[in-house]
Amino acid sequence: MTPTLVQSHLPHAGAAPRVDLGARARDWAEIQERMLVPLYEAVYERLDVGNGTRLLGLGCGSGLALLMAASRGAAVTGVDPSQPERLALARERLLPDSTGDARARAAARLVEGGPADAADPGLPTYNLVTAFQPIGCRAGDSEGLSDLLEAATPLAGHGTPVVLAGWGPPERCATSSVLKVATKLADPLRSAGSWRPALRDDLEMVAERAGLKPDGSGRVACPFGYADVESAARGLLSTGLFDAAARATDQAQVDKELTEALHPHRRADGTVWMPNVFRYLIARTP
Repeated sequence: MTPTLVQSHLPHAGAAPRVDLGARARDWAEIQERMLVPLYEAVYERLDVGNGTRLLGLGCGSGLALLMAASRGAAVTGVDPSQPERLALARERLLPDSTGDARARAAARLVEGGPADAADPGLPTYNLVTAFQPIGCRAGDSEGLSDLLEAATPLAGHGTPVVLAGWGPPERCATSSVLKVATKLADPLRSAGSWRPALRDDLEMVAERAGLKPDGSGRVACPFGYADVESAARGLLSTGLFDAAARATDQAQVDKELTEALHPHRRADGTVWMPNVFRYLIARTP
């Protein structure tokens, strides 16, 4: 498993405020997305992703998980109906006119839309479907996921593995204490997107609603490591988990309380380190 490395991130020159969706997407891609690399690696290793894999990534965002699969020899298709700014960064990483890994670009497709938009009668069916955006820490964060999985099922063969991801138990996730700031500030909007503790069967319930059969699961250590408190705040804000809090109060208040919540996780050298455990479920299409 590749460890999550702390890297220095310089502020963007002339960066727009954090509410700017383009700046937020780049913060996600440059700071936060790499925290889930151990999760992607564990899944790909377990399912032996490589040559012959045709992967459909649901909610692919800025495409790091796709890039990693493609670098192993997989043909990848990513769909994302709701985050065009992140998808634009995925195009920079994966499409032919980018400067990324040539092997990764060889068989990559990116679609702004849902699974139906990724259908291509001229191509074989997908033999792996992933939904790596973790659920289980925000009220309502699994809404619509079952429908998305149902829409993807006709594009995959019988018994195709479908991977779902979620946050681990709060006692195993140091970041939980920081995310609780969002719940506190968002009240009384806490039902509209603020933090909640992960439930043991979150992933199984989503799979069942989508008509999928669970076929194994695992837990992966995904520590969140940042160069400093400022980078940690930018990374966490890029997830969107603090948006309800900002609507209920104001961004300055969110920034202040988020920074305070991060200080217990600051080490002597100024870096921020929060051990976390994420869970994945492998289900099968009917």
